[in-house]
Amino acid sequence: MPRDADEEPNADRPGLNDDRSAGARPAVAVDGDPGAVVVQDALPDTMFVFPLKKAVPFPHLMMPLLLESPTARDIVAKAEAHNGHVLLVLQKDADKDVASADEVCEVGVVTRILKTLKLPDGGMSAMTQGLRRARLVKVVRQKPHLVARVKEVVEIPAQGERAGSLFRLLQKQLQSLSEIADQVDPGFATALLNVDDPSQLADFSAGVVRKVTDRQRLLELHDVEQRLDLALQLVMAESELAALDKRILGEIRDKAEKAQKDYFLREQLKIIRRELGEEKDPRALEIQRLEEAILQAKMPEPALKRAREEMTKLQTTPVESGEYGVVRNYLDWLTALPWSVSTTDDTDLARAARVLDDDHHGLAEVKDRILEFLAVRKLRPGQAGSILCFSGPPGVGKTSLGRSIARAMGRKFFRFSLGGMRDEAEIKGHRRTYIGALPGRILQGLKAAGSNNPVMLLDEIDKLGSDFRGDPSSALLEVLDPEQNHAFQDHYLDVPFDLSKVMFLATANVLSQIPEPLRDRMEILELPGYLREEKVEIARRHLLPKQLERHGITGKHLSVAPPLLGKLVAEHTREAGVRGLDKVVQRLCRKVARSVASGGKGPGRLSAAEMEQLLGRPRFQPEERRKQKLPGVVQGLAWTPFGGDVLYVEAVASKGKGALQLTGSLGDVMAESARLALSYLKSHGERFGIEPKRFDETDLHLHFPAGAIKKDGPSAGIAIASSFVGALLGKKAPMDLAMTGELTVVGEVLPIGGVREKVLAAKNFGITRVLLPAGNEAEANELKPELVEGIEIRFVHNFAQVFEVVFGAAAAPAVPPKQAKGLGAARRRG
Repeated sequence: MPRDADEEPNADRPGLNDDRSAGARPAVAVDGDPGAVVVQDALPDTMFVFPLKKAVPFPHLMMPLLLESPTARDIVAKAEAHNGHVLLVLQKDADKDVASADEVCEVGVVTRILKTLKLPDGGMSAMTQGLRRARLVKVVRQKPHLVARVKEVVEIPAQGERAGSLFRLLQKQLQSLSEIADQVDPGFATALLNVDDPSQLADFSAGVVRKVTDRQRLLELHDVEQRLDLALQLVMAESELAALDKRILGEIRDKAEKAQKDYFLREQLKIIRRELGEEKDPRALEIQRLEEAILQAKMPEPALKRAREEMTKLQTTPVESGEYGVVRNYLDWLTALPWSVSTTDDTDLARAARVLDDDHHGLAEVKDRILEFLAVRKLRPGQAGSILCFSGPPGVGKTSLGRSIARAMGRKFFRFSLGGMRDEAEIKGHRRTYIGALPGRILQGLKAAGSNNPVMLLDEIDKLGSDFRGDPSSALLEVLDPEQNHAFQDHYLDVPFDLSKVMFLATANVLSQIPEPLRDRMEILELPGYLREEKVEIARRHLLPKQLERHGITGKHLSVAPPLLGKLVAEHTREAGVRGLDKVVQRLCRKVARSVASGGKGPGRLSAAEMEQLLGRPRFQPEERRKQKLPGVVQGLAWTPFGGDVLYVEAVASKGKGALQLTGSLGDVMAESARLALSYLKSHGERFGIEPKRFDETDLHLHFPAGAIKKDGPSAGIAIASSFVGALLGKKAPMDLAMTGELTVVGEVLPIGGVREKVLAAKNFGITRVLLPAGNEAEANELKPELVEGIEIRFVHNFAQVFEVVFGAAAAPAVPPKQAKGLGAARRRG
């Protein structure tokens, strides 16, 4: 760019101060007067470059320049001092200052500076008139201001019918746009009528084009016909946008007018109601509603006192305040709780027994305990009963049993799961100081039930967690304690609520995972599982009819006889509950439903061959146990969260140095049982015919099949010792015998847990003889007769008795006749 005004290009750079460089323009007569001539302006070929950020100049148009920066004022001042011309060009990047010619467009407009003006705010502007298109061909100087050599762009005139048609269409489109576009200047249509040059009309249309890049495209086209074509496309696009803007604006205006009309109508309605004396303030209506709700709730005195205090606070709090919403929500919760709403208990014990029998097959002990509870409630209506906890493997009906109890008593039922709960506030609520605070799940359940004496089931109570937010199991201590829950205080309400009328039930899979203080507050009712006969009856009465209805088929499409149901249970399920059996019945119904939907009739009364065709090959064999006796293989009984199970204990002996290898994913306790059994046998091996040196010359390998499953617990002690003896002596254990019991280092057999589940697993597995510790004899005597039918149970005090039963000819004393009667049948039939 030029440094000073006196340093501008001179004779050696023609153009700025020597008009001869541009060449002479022809003289033109004015109104036929030869003496009056006008010489066309000669364009200098070198001039200052004035970059524009967001505007595109065009020839024959007046263009004001706002001189905001000292650089702009300096360029205009120096150009005005010499030939009065500048090249206006568009910047490529409006956010950057121009430092070189590469940052501006190549084609611009040579303009004459007509006048500079001072503005009232102290700024300056320059009025310029566009002359002709020009192309920047060479940079003469870059600092302090950009000076360039320019060359006039020669236009190609528009000729022919197509050019005339484009001219008329563009003129018509511009007139149409001026009628629908509100942003178009009112004088636009008038000016449009006075333009008869195609080149000027194309340039004139750039005034309605929104995008700067599109205007620059118009400027750079030197072919007038092509410029008319592009201008028509751009104006048509602008017309479509203007029509869309007008339609959207009309829709918004209509909505605004409707809203304004509704507002005026409401105001008029208010005035009319005020004149008639019927107007009521919405806030007054809300306060009146809350006052009526407080009276209808029939709260106890502490809650009523708190409600009145909050009502006083609500009446003095502005609606706009955030505290207003907090108080209103609190009062809504306080009045929504069933303080005085109770359902009447159905004390007909016979009807309750029928309901329980209809909903569940078996579970006689549990049903008796429930009927005892109802009998106490009938004699002492206000008596707070104990908390019942149903414990058992999945699928035995714990949750559905709670629903049946509610139906038998005529009470509302509410269930919520405690599995994975870690926040104490889930039980006792959040304090009102927190945003979004709510009461705990207990009070939420009461509100949902609509009565203060529902049956509330706390599902999966053994899966509670705890973290930095508190311990929910500790919060449940108050809820489940009959001596404390008559004044249960939720953190949100902060007033006592009587929970003594609520019948709480709980379910759990593993009792050992329940904290001892919480477990102490509940009465445990164990549901060990179902016998095969019970599963058949459950499938016949409940599962099959339910799935037939769900799948849209009837008994004429599918019916299964009880013997075939027994085959289905034995060959396709191996569980304590009936959840897997339900899935098998679902699969059977789906197959039949597909056949019926395809136009078939279904199998009708199902046969064994058809069942195998629909369900595939059996997953389990009815007598899936080892027929061949092998040395070192013993059957043990185990307890799992899913019920009892039969495990094989395998041991092999090989020459070595007395090493012991354990495999099969054994836990620490079971590994200790293996080492303990080996220590006992080393110290008492001669009693069982094992030479002491045999232990030093033999390596033992103990393995439990199904190695991917974790196994632990002390009850496999006698089975492990028997396996070692069989491997060392080469003796085979009978495969109709299974055993369980903890072995001490001196050979005593200690009692174990899960007797019912283990005996049930033995029965379902086809085992006919079971060895149990003598300490479990009382528990075994309480087993149902149908559970022990066909099983001979022997009780042992020490491993010597185990050895005699498993390997010796002499048998340990069998169950005495008196005990056998209590067991139902301690001997196998036949």
